[in-house]
Amino acid sequence: MPILIETSRLLLKEMSEDDAEDLFDLNNDPEVMRYTGDKSFENITEAFNFVQNYQHIYQKYSCGRLSLFNKETNEYLGWCGLKYLDQKNETDLGYRLKKKFWGKGFATEAASACLDDGFKRLQLDCIFATAMKENTPSINIFKKLGLKYLKDQDCGCQPGVIYAITKQEWK
Repeated sequence: MPILIETSRLLLKEMSEDDAEDLFDLNNDPEVMRYTGDKSFENITEAFNFVQNYQHIYQKYSCGRLSLFNKETNEYLGWCGLKYLDQKNETDLGYRLKKKFWGKGFATEAASACLDDGFKRLQLDCIFATAMKENTPSINIFKKLGLKYLKDQDCGCQPGVIYAITKQEWK
């Protein structure tokens, strides 16, 4: 059964090949990518291959980054979701939105729905979120959602922080 999460304004669904062009555009905005540590896709084919290869993540872990759409207009906003990290045995909350949708509460709304899904459907005990220290908008979203500062962590290219929330702390 495909993962589908709905909020009052948003629809989150498994990435599909139809999302490749939007994902390519999202990841080629330097401001969007500034605090991610990720590289932009070289071309649309790379984005398409990423989406195709990501399907096994949903099947293996029953979670993953989900394409994010405005429910009313069906416009692609970005992505949000939970990602299981094998090497850490942890589940990470992440999101990335097109710049024109920043500051409108979409990331908070989507992240809240993903946390709820993680604690209810997946029965997780704890969910983590990582951000570069300079990424104060993301850190503010963590705090708004009730995540607590856990520790500093090197994010590779910049100093970062890890926040977490337990099932008991969630609403």
